[in-house]
Amino acid sequence: MAVVRAEQEATGARVVPGAREARGTQEARKHRKPSGPAGPGQPTGVAFRTAARMLGLMPREFELAEQLGEVRTISTPAGRRVAREELARLTGAEGFPEALRARLRVVGTAEGAELLGISPGRLTRLARGGFFAPARFYVNRYRRVVWLYLATELEEFAAREPGLLTGRTPPGLSASLAAGADARAEEWRKRRIEQLLSRTRDPWKRAGVLSAVLDPDELARAVTDPHDRDHVRELRPALVPVRPAAASARKVIDRVQTADGPQEILRYRVALADAVREARRVRPAPRPDAAVAPLPACRTRPPGRPAGRPRGLWRRLVGKR
Repeated sequence: MAVVRAEQEATGARVVPGAREARGTQEARKHRKPSGPAGPGQPTGVAFRTAARMLGLMPREFELAEQLGEVRTISTPAGRRVAREELARLTGAEGFPEALRARLRVVGTAEGAELLGISPGRLTRLARGGFFAPARFYVNRYRRVVWLYLATELEEFAAREPGLLTGRTPPGLSASLAAGADARAEEWRKRRIEQLLSRTRDPWKRAGVLSAVLDPDELARAVTDPHDRDHVRELRPALVPVRPAAASARKVIDRVQTADGPQEILRYRVALADAVREARRVRPAPRPDAAVAPLPACRTRPPGRPAGRPRGLWRRLVGKR
């Protein structure tokens, strides 16, 4: 049962617990409270796995909540965690936990089209046109990308643009789609980069975030200094936290993560170059040779010592004259 549930969760399928499990979860949630203050030497906040249980969220639900900022996290010596005050805020909010889970509901093309009362084909055309961004994706067994959208964002789009839900597709959109336009991956990358940038004000870490969508050649064009480039590369975050074991699926994910198209690539290259220049003004990137202490300067020859027979390096090191 645990294996089936894990597979369902990984493919975006909803898992409906049995009555006994549901009652147990509800009873546990009633008595579950954020733990007290951390003791001396203990990391501040709660680990993600523990926070997910306290909020009644499945792991992938919590992952999405953290990415979307629904659950605010903090940086600690032990990594990113959830502050106890944040858990108290969430568990004490009106409508918890149903309201939180509703904001995290993601739907595929068929379910999203049903939600808006349109055909799956129309929803796909609107998504390819960039009218709303996917919240996440997964690679199915056929190595195809399956896009998932936030149900709340689809409903907001429908209320904002009701004219796009009926009638003929606008001519401009039809022309771009006929030319092969598909903004879904680009819009997902933009969402993830914005999410990661919102986590840090450190200029070098922000440069690392911007570099995460560029391939090695484009990264080298944007950051020409090799030491700066190595430092930026070390700070690159993972856009997809968990990578599949299959190499073919990883290749599909790598394509989704990498900027595609000259305009998008140029935009990230310019942003990265600007970020690196700003980071240099704050502090330089580490230089490997900076950690090597220079050899002491040769002492001047004492008066009266003959100029011939220069002392060798070994004699200077061992102090022999």
